Amino acid sequence: MLPALSLDGILHLKVVEGSFTTALFADFIAGLLEHMNPFPLPNSVIVMDNCRIHKADLIIDMIEEKYVIQHVL
Repeated sequence: MLPALSLDGILHLKVVEGSFTTALFADFIAGLLEHMNPFPLPNSVIVMDNCRIHKADLIIDMIEEKYVIQHVL
């Protein structure tokens, strides 16, 4: 289970059997971005840890295309 949290609660949630791959995570990000706004509006920043799939070019491109700020810890 992978939730995306905001100050108002859960923005998006995806449940998979097994672990997330880059393709599954990209699908999650695509769904999440439907609930995101351009910076500096609410829900405009995505914070992720340094997991390898979080840094995939596909993921970064998807996020930047939506004008959302990404911060990898």
